[in-house]
This record gives sequence, structure tokens and C-alpha cells, in this order.
Amino acid sequence: MKIQIKQGLLTALLGMALVGPAMALSEGDTAPDFQTSAALNGNAFTFALRDNLKKGPVVVYFYPSAYTNGCNIQAHTFAEKNERFKAAGAQVVGVSLDSIARLKTFSADPDFCAGKIAVASDADGKIARSYGVNVRTATRGRKDTRGNDIDHAFAERTTFVVGSDGRVAGVVGGVSPTENVDKALTIVQGLAASR
Repeated sequence: MKIQIKQGLLTALLGMALVGPAMALSEGDTAPDFQTSAALNGNAFTFALRDNLKKGPVVVYFYPSAYTNGCNIQAHTFAEKNERFKAAGAQVVGVSLDSIARLKTFSADPDFCAGKIAVASDADGKIARSYGVNVRTATRGRKDTRGNDIDHAFAERTTFVVGSDGRVAGVVGGVSPTENVDKALTIVQGLAASR
């Protein structure tokens, strides 16, 4: 009887561990490659991380949803500072669980991405989870800043700077949207200085 209880408890604990919070990748980890639909300045295209790393570091930033307060600020800040990322040899791609249709509009919106940064669709959350980013289900009836329903899950705001070698050079999370951008830029500039 005691053995059965212990085995049952062990099984339950293992099950909780497997569905518990994700562990985000850390500096030095190999970044999972991905290919997905993305948008830049209203135009859809296929974004492949491996291909873009051939050009230099890539800032992969996960965010909850287009057209929500913090995400609007973060996209606008990345767009404003895009030339500084480029000057350091890096490119930026945002990843959310938004549909590509929403992202086409968001990518061209002059108040947010302003046609300067690409945003990619991770509709099933598979990319976010491969990076260890927590994904939570949407609250029914939640609206975006335009008053439209949000019908997708949310990825936790976490940014990974992936070096051209495919390894994570830095992780930024748990800070405000603008601080997230600034810290990512500092990491990218550090990579450029070390070349």
C-alpha cells in the first residue's frame, strides 16, 4: 500500500513538473531554428532564422499581442531604434501568436512597427515554447487597443539576442517594454564591439 501511494505521488509530481512553467533559454544555449510567416511594412514573407543569422545577430523578441498597450510601446521603440540595431549589424524580428493578417496591419502601422521591423506569426505557440517562453491562454472577451477581439494566446514578453553562431548571446525579460529594447540594444552593441 505504501509503495503504491509513493509511486502515485511520484507520478503526480513528475506530471506537474512536465506541465509547469517553461524554462527560458539561457546565454550560451543554442537557439532553436524556426521558419514562419512574417510581415514587414504590410507585406507577408517567410522568415527563417537560419538564413537571417548569415547576415549577423538577430534579436528575437516574443511579445503578448499586437495592438495592446505594452506591445505597442515595445514595437514603436524597436522601430525608433532600428537604425541603431542595424548599425550594430543586427536585425529585429518580433514573434507573437497573432495571425499573419493582424501582423500585416501592425507591421505597417506608422504608430508601431512603422514598416521598419518584421513581426512573425507563431499561431500555435510552438516557437515560443521551443525557446522556453511561457504561453498563456487568452481571456475570453479581451479587446485590443482598436476595440477588436483578441482570439489567440499570449507569449510572455522575453527577448533573445541570437549571435550569428546560433547561440543565445543574451536574454531580456521581466522589465518594461522600453527597457527591454534598450537592454537588447546594449547586448547587440557589445557583440559588435567584440568583433
